[in-house]
Amino acid sequence: MGWRLMMQAQDEILKLIEEGTFYKSGYWERKREQVLERDNHECQLCKSEGKFSPANTVHHIVPLKARPDLALDEDNLLSICAACHNKEHPERFIQNIRPSKRSELSERFPERW
Repeated sequence: MGWRLMMQAQDEILKLIEEGTFYKSGYWERKREQVLERDNHECQLCKSEGKFSPANTVHHIVPLKARPDLALDEDNLLSICAACHNKEHPERFIQNIRPSKRSELSERFPERW
């Protein structure tokens, strides 16, 4: 790929990130599959602890929001399982759980004053 085409692709990737559609793009789908194949579809975090778990997620080591220029850099991508991905992103898990938990608690313990 020539320099000009690489710059156009990088600009397009940055635009997809800004629009929130990067993870549905062909760029990501192809890179995701390459990384999963590179890592033999094994969770690299589990593997580092002597365990085995199939990987179904490709994780950005340096977050995409912090470094969009590393969106497709294989040195910044790691195959991991869903459990490890949830550990890496506890903020997503908490945001999804907290509203329903708050609602459940308010029903169990209604305000008395």
